[in-house]
Amino acid sequence: MTQLEGPRDPKRPSMGVGTTLVLILLAIAAGVGIYRTTFHQAGVDIHAQESPQPPTFLVKEGSRIIVPDNSPLRNKLTIEPVEERDVQRTLSLPAVVEADPARTVKVLPPVTGRVMDLKVQLGERVTQDQDLAVLDSGDLAQAISDDEKARAQLKLTKQALDRLIILAKSSAVAIKDREQAENDYAQAQSELERAQIRLRSLGISADQKPSSRLLTLKAPITGSVIDLQIAKGDFLNDPTAAAITIANLDTVWATANVPEKDTALVTKGQSVDVVFTAYPQETFKGKVLFVSDILDPDTRRTKVRIAFQNPDLRLKPNMFAKATFLAPSRNMPNIPTAALVLRDEVDQVFVEVEPWTFEPRPVDVAFQQDDRAVIERGLKPGERVVVKGGALLND
Repeated sequence: MTQLEGPRDPKRPSMGVGTTLVLILLAIAAGVGIYRTTFHQAGVDIHAQESPQPPTFLVKEGSRIIVPDNSPLRNKLTIEPVEERDVQRTLSLPAVVEADPARTVKVLPPVTGRVMDLKVQLGERVTQDQDLAVLDSGDLAQAISDDEKARAQLKLTKQALDRLIILAKSSAVAIKDREQAENDYAQAQSELERAQIRLRSLGISADQKPSSRLLTLKAPITGSVIDLQIAKGDFLNDPTAAAITIANLDTVWATANVPEKDTALVTKGQSVDVVFTAYPQETFKGKVLFVSDILDPDTRRTKVRIAFQNPDLRLKPNMFAKATFLAPSRNMPNIPTAALVLRDEVDQVFVEVEPWTFEPRPVDVAFQQDDRAVIERGLKPGERVVVKGGALLND
């Protein structure tokens, strides 16, 4: 058998199992005491580390919201004073170029007939009295015939009246015959006048002697053909339908439709900057010429027109543009739009009434420009509001 232990010292007392266990427990207790003493001297609360308390984010006292010193929200909120700035409201709307109705004429065919020749094209410039189209019209032939008959009847009645006047001097004619001749002559004069008026309405003067059924339509004004409804060979049977429309484009309108909610922002004489799609690098300065008194029931918009001189005809009907209406400048409080918090469909901001103490306050926003909101009511310049992180306070 192998000897595992050395010779026992007869003078060393032996220890039992119980004594050994006691010594082990005392050693463990001493170690724990040293651990607690060390952390206590270092100012560390062992129980606190074992069960940490969560930080308080905010405290509500009535309508007020308090952010405590140890709240993590303090690092997430940005507070700035309300500024008062000189602001100018602008309203940008799409617009379209239109011809001035007061300088636009619709050419109506005075008679029915067939278009034998068309002398202009759509978009062409014409001068006053320039030939537009030639019609072959039976109505014209009838008007010429009526004029010739009236002239012949007038000549006949005039000769009869002259004979009776000569005979009346020798009392060789009855008074009633003379009166009848005078009446016939007056009626013939009236009939000739009617026939000549009819010819003048067709564009034929009294001293002209037309000998055919052809009628030439002429331009009533100088301008551009902006609408053409006829072609060579067409038969025109409706004298109330415009065949050609001519507009003088020396002055044109830029027409915009203003939404109902913005109607009060536009007034007659107001300055407007207009940029046409055809000339994006150029701004045309104008003024509001006309604000309609009627609101369109379908679109809920009001027509607004801006007049522009157009001597070189750069601006053409149906061109698109953007009209920017400039309102007078006003000093008004404004804040970043990020400060607005929507609650129950009402815009509100959080106002700092004491350091890190806030109250929600509803505000009326006049309008927004870029990233700033102009306040109509609810805030005063200098008041401090939460401009970032306000949604964290909006429980």
